[in-house]
Amino acid sequence: MRTEDGKKAESSMKTEGRMHITAPCIKTGNQAALIACSNGLLRERRPQLEALAKQLREWGLTPVLSRCLYAQTGTVFSGTPDMRAKELTGYFADPRVSMIFDVSGGDAANGILPYLDYERIKESRALFFGYSDLTTVANAIFTKTGRPSVLYQARNLAEPDGTWQQEAFKRWMTDGDDSLFSFSCRFLRGQRMEGVVIGGNIRCFLKLAGTEYWPDMKGKLLLLEASGGQAPQMACYLAQLQQLGVFEKINGILLGTFLQMEEQETGPGIGELVLEYTKNTCPVAQTSQIGHRSDSHAAIIGKPLFLVSE
Repeated sequence: MRTEDGKKAESSMKTEGRMHITAPCIKTGNQAALIACSNGLLRERRPQLEALAKQLREWGLTPVLSRCLYAQTGTVFSGTPDMRAKELTGYFADPRVSMIFDVSGGDAANGILPYLDYERIKESRALFFGYSDLTTVANAIFTKTGRPSVLYQARNLAEPDGTWQQEAFKRWMTDGDDSLFSFSCRFLRGQRMEGVVIGGNIRCFLKLAGTEYWPDMKGKLLLLEASGGQAPQMACYLAQLQQLGVFEKINGILLGTFLQMEEQETGPGIGELVLEYTKNTCPVAQTSQIGHRSDSHAAIIGKPLFLVSE
């Protein structure tokens, strides 16, 4: 079910979530960097990136294409881990860069974490966007610097159903409108939750476990979503989170979409699994507006969120 503007509607979901992050001040000549810190993009993606670059120009940004963007000849990577990290750090350090869009996904993003200069990132004015495997980078940036990042795939702005996202993104930049960061949800357990949001893609988030990039879980809201995987894989990830003691520390769990599970409709569902593994330790809410769908809303890692059932 969709509303007239193309956004997906949540049937019988009355709880509204709204995140806020101030858009960078855009001045003439400000740059938006496009990079691939996870798997390198295939050359077939070039028309989509050209469409995205055109859109950014219309909003007054100058797109800059990283040398670490497309898969290099003979490899699936856009560069070595240290090359990708150096490129990303350089964009954070460049005062002309307002936004950094990682347009990749896959498996390799956590390889760059030891090579990033977190002091430069902490001092930067640039805002980082990325999703899926970039969950690792977004959470590492928050853990090491306290800075937020946006969990969002910028390529969606160039998708056929991206009209409402383009309009919402423009309103956010020009008027501070938060509709891109707003969503509706329903509670599966409890009636309220509040805390700083961490997490993202469940598989990729767990790559940080046991490392210096793993966030402090106390009092946080844990966002979880996935693209691939069925009930056995999700049960594995939830068991790991349980054994790490995460569920006793957090203030709540917000579930986004779990695409393969939902498309194949095999049981048990993600909500049922989460309720089983958390065993009444924390509230749980669910939305279909955050995740891997091309019309998904954006979420902010490292910013507070308050949800209360109406």
